[in-house]
Amino acid sequence: MRILIIEDDKKIAAFIAKGLKQAGCTIDTAPDGEAGLELALAETYDAAILDVMLPRRDGLSVVEEMRKEKVNTPVIILSAKRSVDDRIKGLQAGGDDYLTKPFSFSELLARVQALVRRSSPAAESATLLQVADISMDLVKHRVERAGKPIELHNREWTLLELFMRHPDRMMSKTMILENVWDYDFDPQTNVVDVLVCRLRNKIDKEYPIKLLHTVRGMGYVLKNA
Repeated sequence: MRILIIEDDKKIAAFIAKGLKQAGCTIDTAPDGEAGLELALAETYDAAILDVMLPRRDGLSVVEEMRKEKVNTPVIILSAKRSVDDRIKGLQAGGDDYLTKPFSFSELLARVQALVRRSSPAAESATLLQVADISMDLVKHRVERAGKPIELHNREWTLLELFMRHPDRMMSKTMILENVWDYDFDPQTNVVDVLVCRLRNKIDKEYPIKLLHTVRGMGYVLKNA
C-alpha cells in the first residue's frame, strides 16, 4: 500500500511512518496542508492520514479540496477533538474515518487496511485466490497446490490468505501479528516464525519451486513464481 501522511507534529509523523513501513507500506509525508494537498492531487495513494490542525491549510480544507477535485483516496482524519460534532464535521468534509488522539498504532493500521479493502471491493469479494500453482477456495475452504489438497489449521489458513491477497509484497512480523492474532504480541516473540515454518512445510516442502521466502531482518513474502 502507498500511504500519504499529512502531519505537522514530527514525532507523530515519524511514529506513524515507522509502523506503516514495518507493515510493508510505501510512505510519503507532508508537514503542512498545502504540501499535503499538492501531493494528494498529483500522486495516487491507497489511503491518506491527515491531522485537522495543520499550518498553511487545515486538514478539513485539504480533504474538501481533494473531493472537489474528484480525488477519491480514502482519508483517515486525526484529531484531538473528541466531540460528536467534530467527528460529524470531519466526515461531512469528505473524510472516510475519524480517529482521536492519542491512538494506538494497531488501531490506526486496522482502520487503514479496512478503508483500503472497502475501496477495492472486487479484490476483497473474490472467492478464489490463486498464486502460482496454489489455489485457495474461500467458499469451500479448500487449499490445493498443483491440484493436491493441503490441510491447514485455522491460523495457517489465515496467514496463507494474507499472503495470497498480497503476492510479491513483503509482510512484516508486525503486520502478520496484527492480521493473524488481531492484537499485539511482544515483538521479540518467535510465534510468527513458528507459524511461517509450519505453513512453509505444508506448501513448499514437497515441491521443487519454493514460494514462501524470508526477507532477512524484515519479514516474509509469497512469490508469484
